[in-house]
Amino acid sequence: MHLNPKYAHDIILDRDGVINLDSDQYVKNADQWVPIAGSLDAIAKLHQAGHRVFVATNQSGIGRGLFSLNDLQAMHLKMIDLVTQAGGKITDIAFCPHSPEDDCACRKPKPGLLTDLAKRNNIALSSAIVIGDSLRDLQAAVAVNAQAMLVLTGKGQKTKQQNPTLSHPTFETLNDAVTFILT
Repeated sequence: MHLNPKYAHDIILDRDGVINLDSDQYVKNADQWVPIAGSLDAIAKLHQAGHRVFVATNQSGIGRGLFSLNDLQAMHLKMIDLVTQAGGKITDIAFCPHSPEDDCACRKPKPGLLTDLAKRNNIALSSAIVIGDSLRDLQAAVAVNAQAMLVLTGKGQKTKQQNPTLSHPTFETLNDAVTFILT
């Protein structure tokens, strides 16, 4: 994979397990939303290098009744505030509030979140980079012809073990992926 560092990319990040610590019991409120070491600085580096950063996140805890839209908004405000304090910017966030049983068009691995972000922000998905920690993140990226990258934080190790033939670039952390993008 060859990236031209002089060209600004649109970078779409999964949230839980990529930016913040994930939980099998769901991240349900702003107090439980804890950034992964280095992730905020990684987003800041992307922004400072001229890249636009977006977040596309499945949030089925809303559909399952585990937390509210207000809780999600509080988590996202905390994330945006911490990224801003680190010198970065998140341009837009798309989230799917549905449970898997809802069979919506937005829940990854379906591409709805990515196409929604693209329409709202004039993103050329074929030149965008999607970074995630699960197979569904990578599948959504492939569905829209974006470049997919796997990080081994969150569910990343398990994703790699369960899918040993994945050919996507793989990095220990978001910070490592960003270092690759910027060099």
